Order: sequence, then C-alpha cells, then structure tokens
Amino acid sequence: MYTSVEFEVFGIVQGVFFRAYTTDKAKQLGLVGYCQNMPQGTVKGEVQGRKPAVEEMKVWLSTTGSPHSVIERCDFSNEREVESLEYSTFAPRRRH
Repeated sequence: MYTSVEFEVFGIVQGVFFRAYTTDKAKQLGLVGYCQNMPQGTVKGEVQGRKPAVEEMKVWLSTTGSPHSVIERCDFSNEREVESLEYSTFAPRRRH
C-alpha cells in the first residue's frame, strides 16, 4: 500500500526554484507525482509513495522548500491509500 496526498504551498514560492528543489527532494525520497505553479502564486502538486517518505515530504514542503522561498503555509488534501502508484516519476509541470 502507498500513500497519496495533494498539496498547495503558499508564500514566496514562485521564481525561487521551488519546483526544482521539490522535484529533487521527492526523487531523493523515492516519491512520484508532480508540482506546478498556479496563477494565484502558489505551487500545487501531488506526492505518492511509502507513508514515511510522504510524511517527510510533507514536513519539507511545510518548513524547508528552496533556499530563497518563504513558506507561509502548506495545505494538504485528499490524503488516501493507493494500491499502486499513479505516476512513474516526480516531475514539474508547466501551467496550462
């Protein structure tokens, strides 16, 4: 069983390499999913993987981020267990 959770990070998180650092951290933890900049200035995404790694990523998203980011808060939603991973890797997405 795997854990999946969606996230949205608020603060100064665009233009500070937040998505690149998020991608690196997720891959380091063996997680899959995505992240993308949103029009309102936040970064949204989803991570999936083993529960301990997802929990570590949640702390990182809430408190660390990229070196020049200023995280005001990180909201998590739709946390659930999944039988198989729905992504093959973790990658940043471009806004549509």
